[in-house]
Amino acid sequence: MVSFEMNDRKKIGLGLTGFGIFFSFLGIIFFFDKGLLAMGNILFISGVTLTIGLKSTMQFFMKPQNFKGTISFGVGFFFVVVGWPIFGMILETYGFVVLFSGFWPTLAVFLQRIPILGWLFQQPYVRSVCSVSKSSKFSF
Repeated sequence: MVSFEMNDRKKIGLGLTGFGIFFSFLGIIFFFDKGLLAMGNILFISGVTLTIGLKSTMQFFMKPQNFKGTISFGVGFFFVVVGWPIFGMILETYGFVVLFSGFWPTLAVFLQRIPILGWLFQQPYVRSVCSVSKSSKFSF
């Protein structure tokens, strides 16, 4: 059974995940700075681990249907650390999309419920794009 209560560990995990996304964004903005990208990756992975727990994280990354995404994300992280940040980020982006492709419909529903931003996501063109993406599965 999944617990939806917010304890301090989950709050810290969400904060670390947010900082990981922020540092990765800064790393891209600053012309693929490998230090910021590596720090963003470490914060993101540790935040996800704290948020959902170590066992759930390992189960998520080790599912057979997630192997492509896990390997791609890991190899991309390696290339970022080694010094090839552009190639590493391309691999990481592919891995991220493959790993989290099941969450996009949930994210679309969540974005439609945000008061001001939700209006934009409820427009006919945006809804048609979201419905096409929900019906088509990523076939990487």
